[in-house]
Amino acid sequence: MTSDEFAKNFYLEKLAFLKLCFEKQTHPSAVNVKIKEMALTDIQKDKLKEVIDILLDDVFYTILLGLDGECPIGNIQQTYKIYDESDNLISDCGELEVSAGDYFNDHKYEKQK
Repeated sequence: MTSDEFAKNFYLEKLAFLKLCFEKQTHPSAVNVKIKEMALTDIQKDKLKEVIDILLDDVFYTILLGLDGECPIGNIQQTYKIYDESDNLISDCGELEVSAGDYFNDHKYEKQK
């Protein structure tokens, strides 16, 4: 797995979380239930979805930058090396930041559709 694939998988996970918040589910998430309880209009629901989408982008992007050593995780800022199950290096310092930026700032994945 490359740093780009790693960042893409985080982005796909973010999209799955967003879907769980708003789409009808057989076993709805706690967030999904709370949003339904709010009885929002379609416009309000769209605005809330936009806010949660931005929040999830910020959270996932910050985690990826933290793993890359570009920002702190908690109060500690250091570089982490990420390996796959076969002990192959996925990301060394700086590679993950670029890939994360592509997916969470430029929405590279959405542009590929």
